[in-house]
Amino acid sequence: MTQTSPHSPPMPPAEALIHPADLYARRRARLAAQLGPGGIALFPTAPERPRNRDNDHAYRHDSYFYYLSGFAEPNAWLVITAEGHTTLFCQPKDATREIWDGIRLGPQAAPMALGVDAALPVSELASQLPKLLENRQTVWTPFATHAGLETQLEGWLQQVRARVRFGALCPDTQRDLCSLLDEMRLVKDAHELDTMRRAAQISAQAHVRAMQTCARLLRAGQDVREYHLDAELLHEFRRHGSQHPAYGSIVAAGANACVLHYRADAAPVRDGELVLIDAGCELDGYASDITRTFPANGRFSGPQRTLYDLVLASQEAAIAATRAGARFTDPHDATVKVLAQGMLDVGLLDRNKVGTVDDVIASRAYFQFYMHRTGHWLGMDVHDCGSYVEPGEVGQTSERKDPLSGETIVNRPSRILRPGMVLTIEPGLYVRPAPGVPEHFWHTGIRIEDDAIVTAEGCELTTRGVPVLATEIEALMAH
Repeated sequence: MTQTSPHSPPMPPAEALIHPADLYARRRARLAAQLGPGGIALFPTAPERPRNRDNDHAYRHDSYFYYLSGFAEPNAWLVITAEGHTTLFCQPKDATREIWDGIRLGPQAAPMALGVDAALPVSELASQLPKLLENRQTVWTPFATHAGLETQLEGWLQQVRARVRFGALCPDTQRDLCSLLDEMRLVKDAHELDTMRRAAQISAQAHVRAMQTCARLLRAGQDVREYHLDAELLHEFRRHGSQHPAYGSIVAAGANACVLHYRADAAPVRDGELVLIDAGCELDGYASDITRTFPANGRFSGPQRTLYDLVLASQEAAIAATRAGARFTDPHDATVKVLAQGMLDVGLLDRNKVGTVDDVIASRAYFQFYMHRTGHWLGMDVHDCGSYVEPGEVGQTSERKDPLSGETIVNRPSRILRPGMVLTIEPGLYVRPAPGVPEHFWHTGIRIEDDAIVTAEGCELTTRGVPVLATEIEALMAH
């Protein structure tokens, strides 16, 4: 396992230094080569979404669209043919609208700026799409990702079919474009990895800032709320050029940390409690994802330290299991084994009732305190695309009955990790009041999460610019 220092990141390979337009052109060429004879791919970017009345949410492009274009404006479409020809439909230049909404690239400048073959005003989409679909064999679109897309496509195909008496051929096959793009996006190129390393460094600095601010304010006797720490995160994200948080930040004090998707709110941060922060920035379209749990006053109590060290030991086991050639499920299995043994050792589980560590795993008795997976893919989306099943082994199935729900589950071989894949490693423990649970552990939620790039030798942790050792956290918060 190798780690990257936040202060001296490695120089990106020469491939990462190519002109961005060339990068997106190469991706489009890779996609075109997979469309098959007579194939055509078309997909829109994300729509603008109203927040209230005449006010929209901050705009965020569609990840698939941006992956192939580098174009972040709304109201745009891409059309790519199997021959490698790309047409962009985008908003035209409009001096009046640009006063209100900002400068548009426009169809005239788009080919040179983006490396596409042609660009047309999006107002011509309805008239041009039937012409582009005519005499094509297979239409590729992203299934179930854009409301109304299927209806639009049906209308365009009806216009093509109306011309068959004049010799036109109508596509007879539709296929899911996500199946191709998910595989392309799963293994990151050098440009993507460099961007994700920088996003991770920004997020690590934000966590450090929140930790130190929390301890400083409490030492000064000031009121500290969850939203105060959330504000510190946002400040650090934007100060370093991040465009958005990658997801809604979780800032959970005390018992709130036992709510997995808790959102930063107004609860007080009290001396003696733990604070769980799960937050990461998005930089140039790519996400980071870090969770740290720390004592609000900068010093772990004995019970807090006991559970914290257990979670950290489970993460270390998961990190050791993350390497090229391993399965995606291996880090989770390693985590569960350490946590299950630890639950028995510290008394969270009564071995007289649940048996040995193997019994705990088989019965999923650990689920009371650890109920989520140990990681997920990371990339343009915080829960990034990509199958968790090894493609060549999809047909190898087995069935098992879940011991908790009784549901029959179909198992398929887990994905084999390859260099360039990026995933999170995030074990946790969440202890709520319950009969038989030692009271000194009640209302304790702990999660430790880092981002890992799979390498041939192991994995590169990009988020260790914020410490994880309890002693290092205490030292950081003392200053």
